[in-house]
Amino acid sequence: MPHPILYSFRRCPYAIRARMALHASGVAFELREIELRSKPACMLIASPKGSVPVLVLPDEGVIDESREIMQWALHQHDPEGWLGVSDAYLLAAAPLIDINDNNFKTALDGYKYADSEASRAVCRAQGEDFLQSLEARLQMTRYLLADEQSIADAAIFPFIRQFAGVDKDWFEQSPYPALRIWLTGMINSRHFSAVMQKQAIWQANPES
Repeated sequence: MPHPILYSFRRCPYAIRARMALHASGVAFELREIELRSKPACMLIASPKGSVPVLVLPDEGVIDESREIMQWALHQHDPEGWLGVSDAYLLAAAPLIDINDNNFKTALDGYKYADSEASRAVCRAQGEDFLQSLEARLQMTRYLLADEQSIADAAIFPFIRQFAGVDKDWFEQSPYPALRIWLTGMINSRHFSAVMQKQAIWQANPES
């Protein structure tokens, strides 16, 4: 196996951030786009929990947490300084990503899949706690940690994109102008554009 293999699903926010970090690093890898309803056996052998992304390394090691994939890729090569000097951005990003992956992700899921307008409004308000904190940061700097992009932006952006997409009219009128500018910039970035190119569903070689 000459390059790492990444099992991915195009729209999954966890997979998006892993692909963005790999793309930013320039590390060569084989992308295997899968269908979540028909997961390949080789992926499940590598990571029985069955969620994407999964990175299988040439030494047969496996990384199946998106944050760890990001860190692995950027520790191989970090030409844009996403980790910061002596991992300063990585350390500063950790508390923000923790909130994103726990409290905010719970609110996001409730917001997306709410069974009533009342419950949707509650979940949106819960998510807004995080949006407000990001807005405050982006009023001060162009990106979440500084005036240059870092691992924090790539790790959090796919989830904010989903939140904004639930009710686009609401988001466009919400009191988060700096967040909207940041989100637009991230959507238009070369890394996001590159990793969102549609891929054919990977099929295992029956002879292998």
